[in-house]
Amino acid sequence: QVQLVESGGGLVQAGGSLRLSCVVSGRTSSDYVMGWFRRPSGKEREYVASIKWRSDSTYYADSVKGRFTISRDNAKNTVYLEMNSLKPEDTAVYYCAVARLGNIYDVWGQGTQVTVSS
Repeated sequence: QVQLVESGGGLVQAGGSLRLSCVVSGRTSSDYVMGWFRRPSGKEREYVASIKWRSDSTYYADSVKGRFTISRDNAKNTVYLEMNSLKPEDTAVYYCAVARLGNIYDVWGQGTQVTVSS
């Protein structure tokens, strides 16, 4: 089984930066796709970014393109989300997830809160 543990959330002023980490443990595979999602308070969960572990190809939601960067460290089995130029509307609980087969994200972390003050 795969386990995901996020960290790095916190309170930051608008314009600031944070880096989220997601440690992947258990049975892993280079075929996995790792993703970051977020759920603003009172709203639906939304896609943020993803990375294919084998090819290192990255994808972003339009709302974060140019501000957020997803990356991975094979040696540490960790996926990162570098968030720059943060805006109050980026405030949400951020979740790490893995798609083990195809594009269905079937394992999720517990989430980490990011709060951006204006």
